[in-house]
Amino acid sequence: MPRTADKTDIPRRLCEAGYALFNQLGYNATGIQQITDKAGVPKGSFYNHFESKDAFAAQIIRNYGVWVDKAWDTAMLDAPAEPVGALRHLFASFIQHHENTGLQGCLVGNFAAEVAESSDACRTVMCGVMVSWRERLAQLISQAQTQKQIRSDLDALTLSGFFWDAWEGAVLRMKVEHSTQPLKDVVNLMLDKFYRP
Repeated sequence: MPRTADKTDIPRRLCEAGYALFNQLGYNATGIQQITDKAGVPKGSFYNHFESKDAFAAQIIRNYGVWVDKAWDTAMLDAPAEPVGALRHLFASFIQHHENTGLQGCLVGNFAAEVAESSDACRTVMCGVMVSWRERLAQLISQAQTQKQIRSDLDALTLSGFFWDAWEGAVLRMKVEHSTQPLKDVVNLMLDKFYRP
């Protein structure tokens, strides 16, 4: 197999292969040999970069969190100025992503169901990623509360947590029903009914 002078090349290839396989097969059904084969690197090179499969999976989750942050930033570039419109636009972009990628679901949600109890490393990283998402959504909700577009009897972080919990549940339903309608329903119910002032 060809060697490369770029020290980031092999970890990058491993992470890309791991992300694809974890999405397709899940954590437990994916072996290190499969990952290295897909990445086109020797199996021994895996342990030069990652101390264990758990540590590797934790890095994949970190990478996924960064990707979601970038997708969020991109969606917000052409979002409406008013906060509720921005929220609709943001989640419409997430729904479109799920439609474009074959309804694979959310990597963090998939991992939460599969490894949260068995891997402290993954659970800790997932917790950090999910807190970050809730805090970021809470900022938009807070802006909407200031403009009296969203109820203010509950604080923005509480409303954000409830939104994410409903969203992740809808992502699971999306996979079962093979439809993004549950995602659309969550956004509409939250913004048109439950969160109205």
